[in-house]
Amino acid sequence: MVHAATPVVGETAPNFSLRTLDDKPVELKTLTAAGPVVLVVLRGWPEYQCPVCTKQVQDYIAAAAQFAQRGARVLMVYPGPADRLQAHAREFLQDKQWPAEFTFVLDPDYSFTLAYGLRWEAKKETAYPSMFILERGGGVRFAHVSKSHGDRLSAARALAELK
Repeated sequence: MVHAATPVVGETAPNFSLRTLDDKPVELKTLTAAGPVVLVVLRGWPEYQCPVCTKQVQDYIAAAAQFAQRGARVLMVYPGPADRLQAHAREFLQDKQWPAEFTFVLDPDYSFTLAYGLRWEAKKETAYPSMFILERGGGVRFAHVSKSHGDRLSAARALAELK
């Protein structure tokens, strides 16, 4: 399977449109037109709920007010096979106080993950956990891709990169 290249600093992030749990479309260029975007790619549904993803999401939620103060929108992508992905995503978000400035979208069958060169082609894997800081207009200011389950960037690091 051929993958696209992962966006790097200085490039414009490829546009995409994914859907929320309420089936509303979210287009990247619409979000970046309004201001900076912190794009967080989770492991999604690798046949179980990833505890490291849960910890990472809780860290970002705790810093929601700081992201809002910087005028940044947080966009989290939850990839996985289309079959029951919405149900698994609802389970993942259960008991999380989701901030209004955060957007959670599904990547069924990995269309986004493949377009961003982040597909982790191993048993019980989905995507390489990643974080991008996108400027107004979609330019990539910062990019980090983890090739392991750990090596996630904290909300504090994302906030520092927002400057």
